Order: sequence, then structure tokens, then C-alpha cells
Amino acid sequence: MTTKEGGPYDAVVLAGGGAARLGGADKPGVRVGGRALIDRVLAACSGAGTTVVVAAPRPTVRPVVWAREEPAGGGPLAALDAGLARTTAEQVVVLSADLPFLGERTVRRLLDALAGSGADGAVLTDPDGRDQPLVAAYRRDALLRGIAALDERDGHGGGGLAGLPLRRLTGRLALTRVADPLAAFDCDTWDDIASARARIREHGNVLDEWISAVKDELGIELDVDTGALLDLARDAAHGVARPAAPLTTFLVGYAAAQAAARGGAAGGAEAVAEATRKAVALAARWADEDQQDAKPGAAQPKSAPSAPASPGAAQPGSPQPAPAQPAPGTPPSAG
Repeated sequence: MTTKEGGPYDAVVLAGGGAARLGGADKPGVRVGGRALIDRVLAACSGAGTTVVVAAPRPTVRPVVWAREEPAGGGPLAALDAGLARTTAEQVVVLSADLPFLGERTVRRLLDALAGSGADGAVLTDPDGRDQPLVAAYRRDALLRGIAALDERDGHGGGGLAGLPLRRLTGRLALTRVADPLAAFDCDTWDDIASARARIREHGNVLDEWISAVKDELGIELDVDTGALLDLARDAAHGVARPAAPLTTFLVGYAAAQAAARGGAAGGAEAVAEATRKAVALAARWADEDQQDAKPGAAQPKSAPSAPASPGAAQPGSPQPAPAQPAPGTPPSAG
């Protein structure tokens, strides 16, 4: 797969750390917004040709290639080396597995910055301007050359990357930088996780987060005009009845899936847009009829025929006898 500017790429996700500041918890599996942290990161690099996760295998919502550093727990440099061995693309995105706010747009920015420079890598910077080498795009050859030099010098010819800090490698590289403080936010502590969970539930974020979570859960790769669907739901609720809103949007999705399966639309998004347009037009016609019937002087709808009257009962439209009035001084009856 390709980005708009940066070309084909592979991804290496490092997910095997010990999470000491989380008390040894399974950090990649911690859920933020209903999704495991690792699944959120995998969604951000879904455009990769090959995605390698360096960790013990676990269930993930997207298919990945698994790798393990030697020895297990040998640190990020050893893990990166193990992950790179499973990649082939000239550009490699390297990510940690604890980035709740990383998105595809930021990954594309990193790749575009790398492609537009002569640098060995493009790294994200945090709010304090510090480099985040595990949120970066690199030229694969530059990483391999740097790792080989370190292994030869510090590992005496092989197997010596365990325990070496990642900056021993990145310090050798020519880097360009991309600022994105939110995407650089990582979850090292339970306070960080609580902050991330609170932020995605803020009014301005919750809808996008929910839609992304649902698409991940259902395995849907589809970008649709959510504004149009919300407008449709509003029109159905106001012009027909409140329960019509969720039912209508469900039927639009079902119709779009059928149309796409029949080849009646260029793609899923176009099928949804066409089904939405038809449903919006129907809701408008429905509401228009209701408004016409409510106008003064408009013809009233015919009532359904009533059951035959019982013998002796007054017929519709016939004069009704006035109720008998009691004689003066006569007390009203109790019945």
C-alpha cells in the first residue's frame, strides 16, 4: 500500500516492554476508548504493506507478522533489529504500542517529511520539543547500517544489542522533525491512561473516537460522510418518529452493502452516499406531506370505515336527540 506522497512503507511496532510504571501490567492490552492500545496503533499504520509486531503473539484486530528479540526483553534496539528483519520496504515506520492518539494522518506526515528530505528519518517531537524515536519514519538501509555498526563495535560481532539504548542508534542518524504534541502522547503511567480515557470522551472527540472504534471492531475499512448520516437521522427523527432514526441509518447501511456486492456502486463510500441521498429525499417527502395536511383548509384524510351500527343506533350524520331535562324542582338522578 502507499501513502499520498511518501511511497510504500512497512511498519514495526514495539510492544514487548515490561511496563514497570504500570506495575508490570499488559500495557499494549490496556483499553482506551474501548480499544486495546496496540489496536489503536495498528489502525494508525494500516497502510503499511507489512506490519511487524515485536512481542509475544496476542489477538489483534488486524493481521500482523510476529517477531521476538533475542533475548526476550532485550530492549528497544534489539526489538527493532528483530522487527526490521521481517520488513522489505525502503521506508519503515517505527512505533511504540502505547500511543492512544496516533492516527493515519500523522503517519502520512512523517512519511511525507522523510520523502521530502535527504534525512535518514523523520521523528515526531513532544510538547517540549524532544525527539520521540518510537514515533518516526526511517529509511530502512540507514537503520540497518547503524545497527550493524553498533553490533560490531559494542556487541563484538553479534548478539550485543540487548540493553543498548535506542539513542545510540538515532544519534548516528540525520533526522528531520515533525511537531504533533497530541500524537506524541504515550501512556507510561495509570495517570496517563486516565487522561487519555477522559480526553476521548470530551464532546468534541467522542463521536470520531466511537466511529473509529466501531469500524475497528467490525473490521470495516470505510470512510463515509458522517455529517450526512447524522442529518439523515435527524430528519427521520423529526419528520417521522424518533425510533426511525437508528432504523433508517441501519437500513441505509444494509442497502449500501447490497449495492456494493452487486457492483452497483464504485465502492462502499459511494454506495452509502447514494443510499443516504435516497433516504433523505424520502424523509423530506414524508415531512412535506405531513405539513400539507396540517395547513388550514387542507383536505382532511378520510377516516377508516367504522363497524356497522347496531340496530337502533344513530347513524353518522343524523340529528342527535337532545338529552331530557329534569322538571323544575326534581333532584338529579344518581345514575
